Amino acid sequence: MRSVLLLRGINVGGHGKLPMAQLRTLLEGLGAREVQTYIQSGNVVLAQAPKAEEIAGAIEAAHGFRPECLVIAAEDFRAALEADPFQEARAEPKLLHYFFCARQPAADMLAVEQALDKGERAELAGRVLYFHAPNGMGKSKFPAKVARLLGTPATARNFSTVAKLAEMLDAP
Repeated sequence: MRSVLLLRGINVGGHGKLPMAQLRTLLEGLGAREVQTYIQSGNVVLAQAPKAEEIAGAIEAAHGFRPECLVIAAEDFRAALEADPFQEARAEPKLLHYFFCARQPAADMLAVEQALDKGERAELAGRVLYFHAPNGMGKSKFPAKVARLLGTPATARNFSTVAKLAEMLDAP
């Protein structure tokens, strides 16, 4: 069974340094197979994924920090892509983001709506918060509030990354 593994907060601003070659080796040591990484920010497609807590613990033991790890079954990842309510925004893929949540959010969507900057849109479906930031993620104040608003840790990926991971899932 293939899955997507997303790690939160690695290789960002000099913190949580984890080279992808070392991550692949660590995952294989935990029994994962067919491990493929995409860019340096903790995006992995793999077969026989270990449990998220096991991965986080192994990273902590080997590298001294414990990232949030989300393991998403291939069918759930594809379903998240298909459920995207802002598909028209895919024309500018770096402005459309998916916040994958560690647990089912207990979000007050009114509070989420009130936290958005002018022109931004957000919609929750299952364990994914879809976020369209027409002025760019870097200029938005919303991402810093997401975990608090949703009541669960979440990690964001832009549409380009989500589409590439889905493509990797489908590759033989």
